[in-house]
Amino acid sequence: MLKGIRVIEIEGLGPGPFAAMMLADLGAEVICIHRPGPAPDITGDPSLLDRGKKSIMLDLKDAGDLAVARALISTGDALIEGFRPGVMERLGLGPDICHADNPKLIYGRMTGWGQNGPRALTAGHDYNYIATSGALWYASLPGSPPITPATLMGDIGGGALYLVAGILAGLLRAGRSGKGAVVDAAIVDGSAHMMALLMAMGPGGNLSETRGQSLLDGPHWSRSYACADGRFISVQCLEPKFYAIFLEILDLAGDAGFADQFDKAQWPAQTARLAAIFAQNPANHWAGMFAGSDACVAAVLSPQEAADEPHMRARGIWQEAHGQYQPAIAPRFDNQTRHIPAPPERGQDSSAIMDDLKQRGLI
Repeated sequence: MLKGIRVIEIEGLGPGPFAAMMLADLGAEVICIHRPGPAPDITGDPSLLDRGKKSIMLDLKDAGDLAVARALISTGDALIEGFRPGVMERLGLGPDICHADNPKLIYGRMTGWGQNGPRALTAGHDYNYIATSGALWYASLPGSPPITPATLMGDIGGGALYLVAGILAGLLRAGRSGKGAVVDAAIVDGSAHMMALLMAMGPGGNLSETRGQSLLDGPHWSRSYACADGRFISVQCLEPKFYAIFLEILDLAGDAGFADQFDKAQWPAQTARLAAIFAQNPANHWAGMFAGSDACVAAVLSPQEAADEPHMRARGIWQEAHGQYQPAIAPRFDNQTRHIPAPPERGQDSSAIMDDLKQRGLI
């Protein structure tokens, strides 16, 4: 889908590399400027996020390598960088300079706090950004500390995916007008924006600032339950017709204690009764009981378990590729193969990229 689009990525951590990986998954030529030496080890083995990319190794503190980086950026349709505000400007690779070289460039900036504001220059991580944006507020049961799956809501949802959307929107405009843009993708912005659907439930009392009293964060029919084997089962039968199926399968259809689905005063007692029921049998028992129904019930699976789940296996969503366990390319397009490409060795394409720049007369 993005064949012919060149993206230059400045090596970083987390959401920036993920965004570049996604663009590579979609067919863009992504050239990552890796710094000399081994990959940062703070995140373990980051090579999965380099799949499908090319790699050139440059030291941006070296004047000669910096000139090469500037020349390379001048050939790109988009740039991704994830430094704190001002770092690229101090390197001599800020938006003004890069747009002077390449007016159509979409200059993608990935940060937690954004390019301005009181916190812009301070450190932070996923939990800090989504805590500040409001996105963490409903992320647990009442009385428990808020927690979400690591990186998904902030780094990826509010950060990387918004950067990808911004770059794609910028590329569309650049294709029409020839004018580039700077994309300020801040995790606090994106994660707050992701709250719009939940906030839309506010009228009518469906969204309360008291945790456990909203339509999706308090009911007995919208949570996970522990099973006899220590695993968990998820339940979210929001619509009354699905709730009715849920009760019928559990042989609770005529139970007066479950008759009023939306009475908040009854939710604690209803939750306690369901917790006792689900604790009687292992998760696979319940998953089998609800299989094929519209009760909106599913076992909570690890990624390794998910790979063997029939639906996930049929779609090939989790795969072993190039010595790593990783998710398949998404989204899908008609008549396109979904081969997972290998990550490059650091610097493996340096010579070929340098030769290309020489042929273009840029270095």
